[in-house]
Amino acid sequence: MTSQIHVALRPLWLCRACAAPWPCATARLNLLAEYRNSHVALSIYLAGMLYTAVEDLYRLNPQDAPKPTALHDRFLGWTAPRAPRPQPSD
Repeated sequence: MTSQIHVALRPLWLCRACAAPWPCATARLNLLAEYRNSHVALSIYLAGMLYTAVEDLYRLNPQDAPKPTALHDRFLGWTAPRAPRPQPSD
């Protein structure tokens, strides 16, 4: 059985192995394992990928490119657990 590598297919930013939006679930697990000793390095790497993805996706289809919030969530939002924001008290 051949192992599939879950890397980005540019400029579409789909996974070469499973065709899900990259980083797919498997790529995320692989990245967490690879960067397990440096969350900062993982964030820097993914921020660079996000920057490149924004350029590619907006150039391909500027009218229907993903929203910035969706791209942030896709590339960076999953990397760190976030504490709930405190609700303002009345």
